[in-house]
Amino acid sequence: MLGFIIGLIIVGLIAGFIARALVPGDDSMSIVATIVLGIVGSFVGGFLGALLFGTDGDETTLGPAGIIGSIIGAIIVLLIYNAVTGRKNATARR
Repeated sequence: MLGFIIGLIIVGLIAGFIARALVPGDDSMSIVATIVLGIVGSFVGGFLGALLFGTDGDETTLGPAGIIGSIIGAIIVLLIYNAVTGRKNATARR
């Protein structure tokens, strides 16, 4: 269980960092926010993967994804977050 949590934090950090690097603009976040972004992105990526590729019925549709799915999910979460909060629009007008 502890190994799963540590793995989730590490994958979250990597996915969140890569998502922040790929999405244009200034995303000033703490390291904890970056980890949370990656973890949420992992679950979004897992959900989208289950929708696209289907499941056996044994798995839950809301589960963690691999690193690629986590990065894609984190990018989606970051884009939605920026659209909802208007963070990118405020910096683009300056």
